[in-house]
Amino acid sequence: MAFTLYALIQTAILCVNAIAVLHEERFLSKIGWGADQGIGGFGDEPGIKSQLMNLIRSVRTVMRAGVMAARRRLKAVLIDLSGTLHVEDSAVPGAQEALARLRRAPVSVRFVTNTTKECRRMLVERLHGLDFHIEEHEIFTSLSAACRQVERAGVRPLLLLHDSALEDFAGIETSDPNAVVIGLAPERFNYQTMNKAFRLLLEGAPLIAIHKARYYKRKDGLALGPGPFVTGLEYATDTQATVVGKPEKTFFLEALRELDCQPEEAVMIGDDARDDVGGAQNSGMLGILVKTGKYRPGDEAKINPSPHVTCDSFPQAVDHILQHLL
Repeated sequence: MAFTLYALIQTAILCVNAIAVLHEERFLSKIGWGADQGIGGFGDEPGIKSQLMNLIRSVRTVMRAGVMAARRRLKAVLIDLSGTLHVEDSAVPGAQEALARLRRAPVSVRFVTNTTKECRRMLVERLHGLDFHIEEHEIFTSLSAACRQVERAGVRPLLLLHDSALEDFAGIETSDPNAVVIGLAPERFNYQTMNKAFRLLLEGAPLIAIHKARYYKRKDGLALGPGPFVTGLEYATDTQATVVGKPEKTFFLEALRELDCQPEEAVMIGDDARDDVGGAQNSGMLGILVKTGKYRPGDEAKINPSPHVTCDSFPQAVDHILQHLL
């Protein structure tokens, strides 16, 4: 039967809709072509609506299958700590039990953190106090990455770090500094110390930023992270910092290298859309955003691509992994 002008218009609408909203049928339902429209009675020859709707569903199914096939079997889960498992000395409700369930699954688990307030040993003690069964070798920190960067560069850093973090730099020569390493150190962010760093940078010293987080979550609310202070030094000295923590691709790849795992075989769970999820996805991993810690409504829309999924909390993220990614 020859196409009428009306049929051609309908065909064009369906084709455009198939491209624009391939995984949904909301647009079609608005114009009266929902999933139950245009099928006809028993024994009737399928009309153009029915045929094109079936085509859309077939293409959608093939594309979904292709996406899943392109990813390898999940081998590793990277988990942020502060804001995801706990906020200071309070655990996220249900996080301990959820972690235990995840450990029973056939995946490797590692914890990746940008925290610079304490060394890895003290961090483990804090986690044990919250009933998290996590060992020191399972944690990959931005402090560790910064220490490796200093050793590779062979420099003597001025360490703008909290006193409790200095243990991770034991053995590093710091006299007569010719480099600046900066993390979260509120007690160091005074005019005298920042001016000393400023003068070193003007003389050509490299600036190594453990990370550039804009803010983090404390019990009393959000607080400035090291990012604004790093940016201030960059601006004042016309210098570009070398960032070693999240969201840098090298940080995630180094963590995965210890697990003999490729990015497409891993997923990251975190509360920071930019540093946790965005950084992981830019490295080739899947990213799951949780609405705890520093999360703010609308954060998921601030990165591209958007998170693989956004969950209310870590336990819900674990449920998603166990039900949909294994």
